[in-house]
Amino acid sequence: MSATRSTPDARVAPAAPPGTPPAAPPTPRGRTTARATLLGTVALVLWAFLAPLARLAQAGAAPLPPLLLTGLGFAVGGGLALALVAARGRLGLLRQPALAWLHGVGGLAGFHALYFASLALAPPVEANLLNYLWPLLIVLLSAPILGLPLGPWRLAGVAMGGAGAALLLGAGAAFPASAALGFGCALLSALTWALYSVLSRRMAAVPTEAVAGFCLASAALALGAHLAFEAPASSLTAAQAGAVLLLGLGPMGAAFFLWDIGMKRGDPRLLGTLAYATPVASTLLLAASGEGVLGWRALAAAALVAGGGLVASRART
Repeated sequence: MSATRSTPDARVAPAAPPGTPPAAPPTPRGRTTARATLLGTVALVLWAFLAPLARLAQAGAAPLPPLLLTGLGFAVGGGLALALVAARGRLGLLRQPALAWLHGVGGLAGFHALYFASLALAPPVEANLLNYLWPLLIVLLSAPILGLPLGPWRLAGVAMGGAGAALLLGAGAAFPASAALGFGCALLSALTWALYSVLSRRMAAVPTEAVAGFCLASAALALGAHLAFEAPASSLTAAQAGAVLLLGLGPMGAAFFLWDIGMKRGDPRLLGTLAYATPVASTLLLAASGEGVLGWRALAAAALVAGGGLVASRART
């Protein structure tokens, strides 16, 4: 029997055990899902500033009413988005079925009107935390609506995130009877956004560019409702105008497009669990702006929320 000679520089790969399948490189679909999930995570970062900016617009002697704030924010975000869509020659993508418009406008306008009302009618820190039950609802609704498995890792992550949110909610939170309407709006806003987000997966054929039209339609609907049901604002201060502009650029603008991509092409279960970081970050920002008190409970909640996201990320399917 002859032996095969090799030079010192030769590289001989060790033989794989019998029956071992060859390692497969990452598939384009897998890379697309990971990228879309990352973009959805950026939207979560932007939404951490939604409550502080809204409170800035609602501060002062003449706070902006919830429907007016909703309409102005959407007008800025939708107007800028429409300009970008037009510059790319994709205005034709705004032509979508009525069901897509109902889903888009109902979800965007409904959530923000309810959310801003909750911040105006109830203690903002507590209302903000109740609203952020929507990440839990996204993870849980993904199973019956989308047929996606939850699995032990995601359930454990949900449990840790829920514990962190509960701990933060119990940090001196009060629920006076006078704020019941505001807390009800916060709970409804959570359900509205969770349904909008999960059902976006069913609307995967609707291009992200259509969100520009949904924003402008939401602006028109909110401003019309403002004229019908709210007292007109007496003035708009420079601080309020700046808050509206930042809302339109970030939490009520770019975040919608990033979230749409994440929910349609990414992993909604992981995004729903990672979203637990948003109420913690948002509450910390509210506390920094004088809207709440920061203590050990908030720090412990942040650790639980971040740990929940890491645990959920261990899920493979």
